[in-house]
Amino acid sequence: MTLKLHNYFRSSTSTRLRVALNLKGLEYDYLAYPLKEAAHKTPEFLAKNPAGLVPVLELDGGEMLPQSLAIIEWLEETYPTPALLPADALGRAQVRALSYMIACEVHPLNNLRVLQHLTKEFGADADGQKAWFTKWVRETFDALEVTLSTSSETGLCCYGDSPTMADICLYAQVWNNKRFGITLETWPTIARIATHLESIEAFSNAAPPNQPDAE
Repeated sequence: MTLKLHNYFRSSTSTRLRVALNLKGLEYDYLAYPLKEAAHKTPEFLAKNPAGLVPVLELDGGEMLPQSLAIIEWLEETYPTPALLPADALGRAQVRALSYMIACEVHPLNNLRVLQHLTKEFGADADGQKAWFTKWVRETFDALEVTLSTSSETGLCCYGDSPTMADICLYAQVWNNKRFGITLETWPTIARIATHLESIEAFSNAAPPNQPDAE
């Protein structure tokens, strides 16, 4: 199957997909859309995803899959090895919960269109954007640190010693945090896991600075 990834180097949701595809050992065509130039709002892109959001995974039959976690679940069902979700229902629920903490509680409040709206409608400058971004990261990372540091399921990764969807979400968010100077000193368990993930080639190769459209 020929896969095309419509994405942007700095987009954390795009980073998630690059990691997932790398972990699954799948090759894909990398198609870049500079969000600051509104390349994702052109008629051509909107025909692929009417929501005007990256990433979109295009299948060789022309099907367009949006939404990073839905795509990861599709990858898991279509290419089950290596597994990104545990085999048991409880484990899958726990990994999904960790993933959603980031994907549903942090990212929607801190993505580019929200930050741009803060500036356009409320006059937020760079410091204002950083304060907003930092607040919502801390709200979730404080809770995530407690969850990970107290769970018997936490290993080298968020759940056990092999990467799961939760690690994919965490890694992408940690890279996003770096743009706003948010370090991990106050979250030692998260920091330990993030350091481990960076040592895995499938993750480091997906990092924003390592993409062909990196600025």
